[in-house]
Amino acid sequence: MNKELIEEVELEIQSEFRKNEEIELFNSNKVMNAFKKYKINEAHFAGTTGYGYNDLGRETIENVFTDIFKAEDALVRMQFISGTHTIATTLFGILRPGDTVLSINGKPYDTLDETLGIRENPSSLKVYGIKYEQIDLLPGNKFDLEQIKKRVSEKNVKLVIMQRSRGYAYRDAFLIDEMAEAIKTVKDADSNAIIMVDNCYGEFTEEREPIEIGADVIVGSLIKNIGGGIAPTGGYIVGRKDLIELISDRYSAPGLGKEGGATFDFNRKALQGLFMAPHIVCEAKKIGIFAARLLEKLGYEVSPKYNERRSDIVEMIKFEDPEKLIKFCQGIQFNSPVDSNVTPEPWDMPGYDSPVIMASGSFTSGSSIELSCDGPVRPPYVAYLQGGMTYAYGKLAVINAAKMLEEMN
Repeated sequence: MNKELIEEVELEIQSEFRKNEEIELFNSNKVMNAFKKYKINEAHFAGTTGYGYNDLGRETIENVFTDIFKAEDALVRMQFISGTHTIATTLFGILRPGDTVLSINGKPYDTLDETLGIRENPSSLKVYGIKYEQIDLLPGNKFDLEQIKKRVSEKNVKLVIMQRSRGYAYRDAFLIDEMAEAIKTVKDADSNAIIMVDNCYGEFTEEREPIEIGADVIVGSLIKNIGGGIAPTGGYIVGRKDLIELISDRYSAPGLGKEGGATFDFNRKALQGLFMAPHIVCEAKKIGIFAARLLEKLGYEVSPKYNERRSDIVEMIKFEDPEKLIKFCQGIQFNSPVDSNVTPEPWDMPGYDSPVIMASGSFTSGSSIELSCDGPVRPPYVAYLQGGMTYAYGKLAVINAAKMLEEMN
């Protein structure tokens, strides 16, 4: 790969970098104001053990999240092991036997299949008599507003779920403006319908978050955007106070709610990660922009294109060839700071219905805000590149992975 090509790419993408730096500044100001409002100081870094009662740091973190997301309440806990765990806790907390949950962007992310009962599991919502339905997207990644209105107007949908990012679907993340139109359609059809947004990969990519456009509850993982690459584990749920109370009773036990939960040495890392998150998200988007333009020039179909608006940190590269998908992911792994000597291979990963190739040489296991690349080994053989703590390291990894593709030809 010649130096001139890389320089040409870098020159072309500078205006896109500036646009995303403006979003970073806006969100940094939002975070700083919340830290100042709640007078964050060293006392908030102290953790607790055992039951974790009267944890000042934990309570303040939840106040800060509530403020940043413009919500009524928050549940931010290290005990959540993943975004899937956080979403499942939300669903089980809100839904009751006989309720219907409706996904309005087709099938959600693969790891929710067994929670929803799409694939059989003796602990699924389906076993508890909770029905799952979905409305597929129209061509062009558009919500089917007519069908959404028709179905929700029947007044028997308890919860509408919306997935902001793409999962393993070949589509772009939904922009906040697009989500706002869909949410308005739901609320106009039935003001009592609860709207939950899976916000994973989307935090701080735009200036507004889903609560600000009418969502009732949003959920995410702390080892994605909002943890800034520093939080070692955990998840968050923000939204209406009554819903957070229901979810908290599912998180712990009825009557215990959110009053307990030890934090050990988690509080400082959660706060520091949140503080860094707007910048780290911007760096991840820059890596995606660079990868999009470089891989497009090398002849691959990418989405989003380098100059398109982004509402998550994921860049899709379509290879139409399983060997190229595998080789690119291996190239990212070989240029990661941790386990660079490991060669990833496709395997039957729990929660997925096809083999998955996953490159993730991260300091926090499974962290998606650190540079990673993965994809199901099934047509059209798409790599999902996401994250990156600094543009320089991400750029190096993408260049070297692209070189490995060139060597295959």
